[in-house]
Amino acid sequence: MIQRTISQITKMIKVENDVSPFADTMINGVCIDTRKLQSGNLFIPFKGQNVDGHKYVEDAIKNGAAGSLWQKDVPNPPTHLPIILVENTEVALQELARNYRSELTIKIVGVTGSNGKTTTKDIITAMLSEKYVVQKTEGNYNNHLGLPITILSLNEETDVAVLEMGMSARGEIEFLTKMAKPDIAIITNIGEAHLQDLGSREGIAEAKLEITKGLSEDGLFIYIGDEPLLKEREHLYNNFRVKTFGKSKSNDVFPIYIEKKDHGSIFSVNIAPDKHLFLPVLGEYNVLNALAGIIAALELDLSLEEIESGLKSLKLSAMRMELHSGIKGTQVINDAYNASPTSMKAAIHMLENLDQDERKIVVLGDMLELGENEIQFHKEVGSILNPEKIHYVFTYGELGKYIAESASEQFPPTRVFHFSDKQELIQSLKSIIKGDEWILVKGSRGMKLEEVVKSLIEN
Repeated sequence: MIQRTISQITKMIKVENDVSPFADTMINGVCIDTRKLQSGNLFIPFKGQNVDGHKYVEDAIKNGAAGSLWQKDVPNPPTHLPIILVENTEVALQELARNYRSELTIKIVGVTGSNGKTTTKDIITAMLSEKYVVQKTEGNYNNHLGLPITILSLNEETDVAVLEMGMSARGEIEFLTKMAKPDIAIITNIGEAHLQDLGSREGIAEAKLEITKGLSEDGLFIYIGDEPLLKEREHLYNNFRVKTFGKSKSNDVFPIYIEKKDHGSIFSVNIAPDKHLFLPVLGEYNVLNALAGIIAALELDLSLEEIESGLKSLKLSAMRMELHSGIKGTQVINDAYNASPTSMKAAIHMLENLDQDERKIVVLGDMLELGENEIQFHKEVGSILNPEKIHYVFTYGELGKYIAESASEQFPPTRVFHFSDKQELIQSLKSIIKGDEWILVKGSRGMKLEEVVKSLIEN
């Protein structure tokens, strides 16, 4: 984490007051939430519409913070405490991160995409950790506040940081990538998430491509070459090196063999046809995420043996294709962190294509932020459900009912159930479980379907 004196910090951001009485005070990391405060942190309060963090400043310092920023337009800064007065605390946080990044000799891998960016981040971290000291974005710290906090958490002895970059509007990824200055930039795919804000998949592609605007001159841009919206913009990629991955043999890296296993996939790639790699994550689409990671790992001089070992050791972030042993011998796949039409369909196909003879159940919730065509997207998900492979369909939420309506056109009514009450869904689901079923649980973050998962894995 950042370790600088208050005097040094005044050279990294514009300061509006005299801090000389506290010039030699050492700052160790930053914090924006007093509940997560660690001794020596610089506390950063924000002036929000509902809550003003400045009212917690004195308590933060009393509880171990070494100092605090203070926004200029907030009255009565405590003059007896190590306060750093700034024009805007959010802007100061971002500027501090930007300047700290420029002082680091670390390699940065930036990852964005409509789906799979967290899994890809985890895969890359697992591989690179075989050779380097690696840090990564934790949780959902991938936006205009989360990314600077992540950068300021990086240790100077860290070799590589794998940073996730999220967005909901144009310009956001450009802002993040210019702060992070990645050496390698990755786009996992272009889906439908954020159609509500960006209007079209073309708009999403253009927004994701902003990640290249912070890429170093000798940097490497890695993207899914099977996506026409990215491929057709090749003429824009002249200022950096480019590598593609995907299913098609026209890509630089593509799979030549994939075998589904109970807990993942064995696969080979064209650049190492004799090497059989094991990815301990369900879903063929995650093999493609691994290909992007393999290109990044090779760029950073990993051997194929290190890549193989790193993949085997992979541990995903919570609620991404997590496999749990559930009640009565069920296998529960918790993919409840988020959902879009692309990721929902991919997860369903993954479940349908599992070789097991056991019954298969889907529990699907609303997909949010899809804009004016949200009902149609939900109906499309319902229409792809195959009654010969899926035994029961459970849906939840105002939009989930359209998944159920569409599925009901192919399924008998005794096999499709819709709920607006989560506890009723859980009770009904438990009542039809005989044992040994595979159960996929997926929906947008706001639906909190992990509550369903928890009920299925509790003893």
